[in-house]
Amino acid sequence: MNPEQLTGLSIYLRSVTETDDATYFLAQSDQGKCFGVLGPATGFEGEQRGNVTLCPLTAANAAALREKLPWLRPQRLGLQTSAGCGDRLGLATPGHVRAVRQFSGIAPIFAQQSMRENARTGRTPQQVMDDAMWGVFQEGWRQPWGADADHLKTTGDIDLCVAAGYTFFTVDPGDHVDNEAHTAPLEVLKDKVHELPWDELEDTLDELHARYLDRHFKAEDFALEFDQTTLARAAAKYGRAIAHTVRMYRHLAAQTEDFEFEMSVDETETPTTTEEHFFIASELQRLGVQWVSLAPRYVGRFEKGVNYIGDLQEFEAQLARHAAIARVLGPYKLSIHSGSDKFSIYPIFARHTRGLVHLKTAGTSYLEAMRMVAQMEPALFREILTLARERYATDRATYHFSAQLTKVPAPEALSDADLLGLLEQFDARQVLHMTFGSALDRFGDQLLSVLGEHEEVYYGMLESHFQRHLSPFAVK
Repeated sequence: MNPEQLTGLSIYLRSVTETDDATYFLAQSDQGKCFGVLGPATGFEGEQRGNVTLCPLTAANAAALREKLPWLRPQRLGLQTSAGCGDRLGLATPGHVRAVRQFSGIAPIFAQQSMRENARTGRTPQQVMDDAMWGVFQEGWRQPWGADADHLKTTGDIDLCVAAGYTFFTVDPGDHVDNEAHTAPLEVLKDKVHELPWDELEDTLDELHARYLDRHFKAEDFALEFDQTTLARAAAKYGRAIAHTVRMYRHLAAQTEDFEFEMSVDETETPTTTEEHFFIASELQRLGVQWVSLAPRYVGRFEKGVNYIGDLQEFEAQLARHAAIARVLGPYKLSIHSGSDKFSIYPIFARHTRGLVHLKTAGTSYLEAMRMVAQMEPALFREILTLARERYATDRATYHFSAQLTKVPAPEALSDADLLGLLEQFDARQVLHMTFGSALDRFGDQLLSVLGEHEEVYYGMLESHFQRHLSPFAVK
């Protein structure tokens, strides 16, 4: 390689990959990131410089590079302990990789985004996939990694993510959960059960009763029983959600065999009891669904960007039973949604799941970007904070938050040195977290420019922050 061909480029050394016929690398130029091919560049779109071809980071080039370097394609991860690293900006994967490298026994999911988040960030499933892939390439990560199409609600969502090459599909049937059934009296529950879509459930009321009533079930050291009220409540609450999950699963299975499946009911109003968990898993199993992880709605509150809110003793007692059910009826992993920054419960999860756990994080990487901006570009951070205070009441509509805007100081009341402290304050974290879509709409180009200019600072913050998330789950 002639050095003159690379004038103006800074090569990411971990990305350099030699194959039988070519060498590939990622580089930074005055115009942004590109990748280079030394040798035959068939299938790539780029500019020739001697025997080096410099290529933009387009979707077509990403697809072509995946064909050349198979380790850039996501894979199924099975029952390994795993962690999802959502990235709303498309820049965080190198920091995630550096954190995961510090631990053994944790399989990473580097591409993870929900359709709700895609709508707010203006990104597509393919862009999320490709951004993660370029980060994997930049850091030279050669181990298996996954891609999670998160919180899917429609078959159309599934089709988009299959086309983009995702390997992990999280179905969210929360819109079909009957939250009123959690406290409804038996007579009301009976009416609700009568109205269930029995044909879709391939079931009858008599058969349902025969499977559960007057029977004793064991989940390791725990016993479960269903009386008429417990069973009616579980069926009324989750019957339609189960039917929807089966529809989604069968649609996905008709598109591809290369997938893993998760069912999530975490974003519902009421906790999933252990009997209800047993019911959901038993019914999905009866209907032929195969899944690698399941996310109940645990007791307490899992709000975005902050620690667990609730009674830890109650949480641990319930989790022990959930984990036993997952081992007996699976094994499958228990999934922790809105899992960012839940430091008080990570050791509890690690202890009771015995490695059968999947941690999902998302907005915490955006908050680390805010931390970097507060440190490196305080004027921009002040503008983002002002917008966040204006938009919080509107933007919080589809999330569960308890931040009080009155506890978030106005930027003019703070010195530059005080700004970083907001990233440690409950209410400010949630207000900044919740308004990411509005911030990207107004300041997206500036934010990406600052992050690009100080990317090593950002990667360092991410690495440190995610070490705290991952260390409780690592193999000791």
